[in-house]
Amino acid sequence: MIKRIHSGGEFEAKIGYCRAVVAGGFVHVAGTVGQGDTVEEQCKSALQTIENALKEAGSDLSKIVRVNYYLPDAAEFEPCWPILSAALGENPPAATMIACELIDPKYRIEIEVTALA
Repeated sequence: MIKRIHSGGEFEAKIGYCRAVVAGGFVHVAGTVGQGDTVEEQCKSALQTIENALKEAGSDLSKIVRVNYYLPDAAEFEPCWPILSAALGENPPAATMIACELIDPKYRIEIEVTALA
């Protein structure tokens, strides 16, 4: 059984994907950017979108087992640490941070997670 979760984000229809897919006992949440001017605002916003998708899938942040962070500027990752620690620190997932270009230069961070369903 596969369940697809759409959030109505602008890129979902343009690119042909959905926010999350529940399959094989896991929730796979697509790379998620947030709104705001600073990396901290975008980090918080992305986490809220991820949390909403997980909730719709019957999961939550505590069930995240893997997270990938993508940032165009690796130096901007450290300001996000307190936000990420507050959200995930009680149940830390395996994690990777990659410095790379994102789909639009206005985005400072993109977060992708896999959680238990």
